[in-house]
Amino acid sequence: MPVLTCSSVRRLVPIGILMVLALSACAEREGGGIDVIDVSGPLDAGALEFMNEAIHDAAAAGQELAVLQINSRAVLDEAALLALLSTVANPPLPVAVWVGPAPASAYGGATVLALLNSETAIAPGAELGLIEPVVLDGVDPSGDLPVELDEFRAVVPAEDTGLPLQPSIRQYLQELDGTTFDTASGPVVVETLEEFEGGVTVKTVTFRKPGLGLRFFRLGVTPEAAFFFLVVGLSIVSFEFFAIGPGVAAGTATISLLIAGWGIVNLPVVWWALALAIAGWIVLTASYQRGGVLVMTIAGAIALQVAGMFYVDGGGQLDPRWWLVLPSVLAVLFFFLLAMPTVQRARFSTQTIGMDHLVGRQGTALTAFDPDGVVEVDGARWRATAHREA
Repeated sequence: MPVLTCSSVRRLVPIGILMVLALSACAEREGGGIDVIDVSGPLDAGALEFMNEAIHDAAAAGQELAVLQINSRAVLDEAALLALLSTVANPPLPVAVWVGPAPASAYGGATVLALLNSETAIAPGAELGLIEPVVLDGVDPSGDLPVELDEFRAVVPAEDTGLPLQPSIRQYLQELDGTTFDTASGPVVVETLEEFEGGVTVKTVTFRKPGLGLRFFRLGVTPEAAFFFLVVGLSIVSFEFFAIGPGVAAGTATISLLIAGWGIVNLPVVWWALALAIAGWIVLTASYQRGGVLVMTIAGAIALQVAGMFYVDGGGQLDPRWWLVLPSVLAVLFFFLLAMPTVQRARFSTQTIGMDHLVGRQGTALTAFDPDGVVEVDGARWRATAHREA
């Protein structure tokens, strides 16, 4: 018969804890909680597909309700948007939409998504509108959508949308208790509250966000961020070439350019602005190679600023803002005017002997001292001053 020892018990304790945590997690999911699907920023294909899949996952897990939390100035993919709208129009479980927290914005296709859903609320201080273009790549599927869009062609403050005002997601969930939703399987009455000793509270809320991989690449789906990663990535390429670093800079440049590439693929990039940004980088690199020509440096900086201001055709929804482009240009100038010269001098300058190391050494006077002169110590020449006692 096996005998339990202290060491075996110690090994079993972590396993038991993991089993308890796993069972408690399963119990939470089986209890019919609420999934809040939170995706902020421009909605590219990856974000829209995540939202669609999250709704179906919530239904498969037996959740009581799924809430789409929206804060998006633009939609970037037509096919993924239409697929999500189709799911929201005939959902596998009750689906609500909340535009918030303030100052959230829902423009273009995000406005369509909010208005199409039967249960939508908005935070005070948020806004809807700028319905055209529905999708930022120039495609306008608004004719296929069963929604009246005319009054939302301009920006509409939350108070004028006609939607219920809910300042927080928790208050919205409380208000939804007892609401009847139309789903693919028929009407469903939602119970968002549950009793506990001493009162009632909102059921367990789980926030669902995209995975780390998708969130990493989505760093480049705003115009200013996409431009930042492009010009900084190119600048680090120059830094690596001139400073001959150990490879860390090359890795950083690669990551920056990958994120910039994601932005170029998903955003409606203006190609002449992209070419101007590359030209500005080339001019700055040439200026540095020639020792810092002021006219070329200024021309390169101006080219970058202009390119950043027109980098994306935002259709009024996602237009680049010059004050957010300017820090990227200043960062590039920092690389070329300060970082690169400093590192290059540190790596390639001739090593010298500090004055502390000269004390006690013998040298040869190369000139007469009156009282200043020049001495040679270990093959290096130094300026020196003769004291009277010497």
